[in-house]
Amino acid sequence: MSNLHVKTGDTVVVLSGKDKGKQGKVVGVSPKEGKVIVEGINQVTKHVKPRSAQQQGGIVTAEAPLYACKVQVVCPKCNKPTRVYHKVVDGKKVRTCKCGNEF
Repeated sequence: MSNLHVKTGDTVVVLSGKDKGKQGKVVGVSPKEGKVIVEGINQVTKHVKPRSAQQQGGIVTAEAPLYACKVQVVCPKCNKPTRVYHKVVDGKKVRTCKCGNEF
């Protein structure tokens, strides 16, 4: 998968999994793997060892990546989950909501 319908900074809603229905902001995108990292979604706990004498170890929570096909972009104007499609406006390719709003 080289192209994804999601970009960093988009607000998305989770379609399936343990966080189904929750919304969050996309923090990172990995097109090669077809995965995205969403803020506050898919939280996992990690056991971290201290790397130096000053650093503290313990249990840390972090966001794990999830597949991009499990999220859908939320239109910033109509605030509904929507499919993204592209249209050409003044010679530039623009991402558009199905309701007609450009974002």
